[in-house]
Amino acid sequence: MGILIKPILTEKQTAITEKYPNRYAFRVVPTANKVDIKNAVEQLYNVSVVRVNTMNYAGKRKSRYTKSGVISGKTPAFKKAIVTLKEGEIIDFFSNI
Repeated sequence: MGILIKPILTEKQTAITEKYPNRYAFRVVPTANKVDIKNAVEQLYNVSVVRVNTMNYAGKRKSRYTKSGVISGKTPAFKKAIVTLKEGEIIDFFSNI
């Protein structure tokens, strides 16, 4: 199993990438450290990584009311990494489509 799970391509992250063109976000395995993430991105996309910032998100408890009663559950916890590339380098996620 790899370190990188998937790139994050939300509206908020797209706005950050437009403001700072060399920053990209990835969802990563919770046990990965910054060095592992840096090596995985450099190996997979052939770019040079300058900085890696990581964030751990805890799962949230959610409940909703339905006809059959209250349904409660929990959203999964995950780890996110913001990767800053060397100036002038880009990652094109849609090149193989």
